[in-house]
Amino acid sequence: MLATRIRQKDSMFYLMAVPARDLLDHVRFVSRYELGKERIKADKPEAPDDVAAFIQQIERSDSAFQRQLVQRKVGQILNFYETTMSQPPIPGCVLLYTAERLAFHPLGGGIETIGHLELPCEKFLIIDGQHRLAALRFYLTAAPQEAETIHVPCTIFDGHNEDFATEMFVIINSTPTRINKSHLVDLYERISWTTADSKLAARVVQLLYERADSPLQYKINRLGGRSRQAKWILQAELFNEIHRWVREDEARGFAMPKDSGLREREAERRFYILADFLHAAADVWGETWGNDRYMVTKPVTLKAMLRVAFELASEDAEPESGRFERWRNRLQPWSNLKSEFRADGFYERFPAKGQVERTARLHRHLLRHARLPEAAGNTKSRNAD
Repeated sequence: MLATRIRQKDSMFYLMAVPARDLLDHVRFVSRYELGKERIKADKPEAPDDVAAFIQQIERSDSAFQRQLVQRKVGQILNFYETTMSQPPIPGCVLLYTAERLAFHPLGGGIETIGHLELPCEKFLIIDGQHRLAALRFYLTAAPQEAETIHVPCTIFDGHNEDFATEMFVIINSTPTRINKSHLVDLYERISWTTADSKLAARVVQLLYERADSPLQYKINRLGGRSRQAKWILQAELFNEIHRWVREDEARGFAMPKDSGLREREAERRFYILADFLHAAADVWGETWGNDRYMVTKPVTLKAMLRVAFELASEDAEPESGRFERWRNRLQPWSNLKSEFRADGFYERFPAKGQVERTARLHRHLLRHARLPEAAGNTKSRNAD
């Protein structure tokens, strides 16, 4: 098959684009993969294949490769294959290794880096990409006609790269790098396969960050904890709360807008709801709002207040005219709670096992002291977490 030979220092490896069906016939899996009633059995390495034996031992002993996690991860990748349209399913290379020394025949005519690479007699060992290829096998079983349209980019190491192949596997699987959730929120609008509810929630967060009439303008930490400027809440935390609000409304029958224009209008509507609420809350909290000596604008309290905002929105969002005044009146009892939210002794006044429990406790406390008699009875399920 046609390949490009790459030389780096004393090492040589190959780049190829392999038809999906051909590739799956030439690779072996060292872990078992199951999805529904279908399963891929783990291939037993040949006795002299030390690299495969080593990797199989790691796969079976490392908790990161337990059966349930493997199944979930493969299922997520399979869902991506099924839903993506313009996005390529496997845009990055899978890394393959064979103990055989592969024969490479340059095209000639002065071209020494491109030529025909002979495939090994035995199947390739997968250094990186087992989950992607396992999901691909399940996908092509369900949609065999897609096999002709998918070529998988591969990086192939052979023979004398045995030590390198082992080291590469260890590095890849022992030092995983995950994209920060705050950065991921920024990308939701651009990813075609992201759900409509995620896109809507992400857009609301963006409006809260950038709009001049937002009480949270520039107070949202979009850098995942690495910002040097004073911020009130992580973008990922804020997104989680707003996403929960959107999903709960959807569960109650709200029709999620899938058209970008309709989604933008809905995001604007929800932005103004939250902006009115936060302006009302800031007015009630007075000098404690944004004051480091108080916990009012710390993440745990902001999340609790947002949950109150969601209760208000469910029963009193309309009419928009006069909403700020109505809500300021409903939140007025909070002005009597200022001393409870002093930073000094706050955690003793609101003891909890962690922030999740403390947020739920503050939510109940704030709700009891707001004029929300109808919504108060609807919070049991929300606070169950």
